[in-house]
Amino acid sequence: MRILIDTNIFIYREDNKVAPSDLSKLFQLLNKQGVSIFVHKLSIEEVKKDKDEKRKRVVLSKIENYPICSETLIPETGSEFEKTIGPPSNEHDYVDNVLLFNIYKNAFVFFVTEDRAIHRKAQHLGISDRVFNAKEALAFFIEYEKDEMVLLPSEINHVSIASLNYDDPILDTLKGDYETGTESTAFRDWWIKISREGRKAWVYDTEQGIGALLILKDEDEEIAAIPPQPKKRRLKICTFIVSATGLKIGELFIKISIEYAMKNDIDEIYLTHFTKNDDLLIELIEEFGFTLIATRGDGESIYLKKLKPDREGATSSEISRLFYPSFCDGLNVDKFVVPIQPRYYKRLFIDRDDRQMMLPGISGEMIVERNTIKKAYLSKSRIRSLKPGDILLFYRSEDYKAITIIGVVEKVYANTTDPDEIIRNVGKRSVYTKKEIADMAVDPTMVIIFNYHFHLNPVALDTLMAKGILNGPPQTIQSMSHEKYIILKRIGGVDERFTVN
Repeated sequence: MRILIDTNIFIYREDNKVAPSDLSKLFQLLNKQGVSIFVHKLSIEEVKKDKDEKRKRVVLSKIENYPICSETLIPETGSEFEKTIGPPSNEHDYVDNVLLFNIYKNAFVFFVTEDRAIHRKAQHLGISDRVFNAKEALAFFIEYEKDEMVLLPSEINHVSIASLNYDDPILDTLKGDYETGTESTAFRDWWIKISREGRKAWVYDTEQGIGALLILKDEDEEIAAIPPQPKKRRLKICTFIVSATGLKIGELFIKISIEYAMKNDIDEIYLTHFTKNDDLLIELIEEFGFTLIATRGDGESIYLKKLKPDREGATSSEISRLFYPSFCDGLNVDKFVVPIQPRYYKRLFIDRDDRQMMLPGISGEMIVERNTIKKAYLSKSRIRSLKPGDILLFYRSEDYKAITIIGVVEKVYANTTDPDEIIRNVGKRSVYTKKEIADMAVDPTMVIIFNYHFHLNPVALDTLMAKGILNGPPQTIQSMSHEKYIILKRIGGVDERFTVN
């Protein structure tokens, strides 16, 4: 496997005087796994222009240990790549685009960089699952190396705000947003107020303190902004902050917010945010349908997500992404049954019993990918008709012998026997170890990227057969007629508030 490393990784290590443990572990792990690490020649040229002579010498000495990518792919002016992310505005921007273009054209499997501008461009290009920061890369390769992927203890709890440590470092950035000018006590006053009201928060605890924090509020009022937003019942995300990266907690918080809104019959979710350059939070929320709708006089932006489609002409895959959890299941949408073994099911999905803990809280066992909305599944099926927007109905084999999950296809990658191509296509969404991927790649393997939408009331095999939905236990991916789907949909209790016919 070939991966590209940005020189800011090395600069980051040096600027911190002592190499952070996560970066040291990452490089040790990559070397142990035999991953080929490359540095691009244009990155080196940038380092040579650094006016800090000491830092330049140190970084160049570190780069000497890695092969240099001297043959490079250059995006053409006016190409689809350039139209998507825009032409470079300066020399540094040009270098970033070239590095990213080499990932886009599959010259490397992954790219590790701390540059948020590159991460944002990768999102627009649809390759964000192949662009890591250092912590994400470490988390990925730790799991990838294991002989067997195991469940890890979860530390996400729903607790009273009054029980939290006001002096926890995670709150410092929030205090900074509030505590300016005459409003120096605004954040503290707000914190005291919501504590006395008995408000609660979702918290990810670590040994160092709070690793992530989510605070929600049910509102029914006008939003003062330009343009003003009319009075309406909405769910406000008051606080959304994640310092423990690489665990998909941000995506989990979005899922928790959506579940809360659904449970309380709320159709819109919004948050206010002082947007910064290459903002990680905005990058995340835009991926799941939040859009900028207004601004306030102080420069604060307002982002809104609608849970139900409000425009004509959106495709099935667009509805699944932009208006999640809504999805299109009309006559023109193809439906497929996907058999899945329990060991992979447990990695991808929270069991229905576990799901009841989502609200008010989550505890017990999890792995990173159980936190996500977007997931990846590998199949040896030879089916060729799967496409974006199709519905997937997951049948858990062996023990449950029931259809329990409904999802929507985002991307499908054709069958291949190249393990590197498989892992490249799966990207950050992998729930498979290196050995499992190698074993599967003996035969042609298809990668399906999909959005998880809903748990169904489990529809057991006996019922599926009695109702004529299936003739027997599915052995591979198979199509299902719309008429049979309608029967399954009724038995499985699909929430029709979020279906588009």
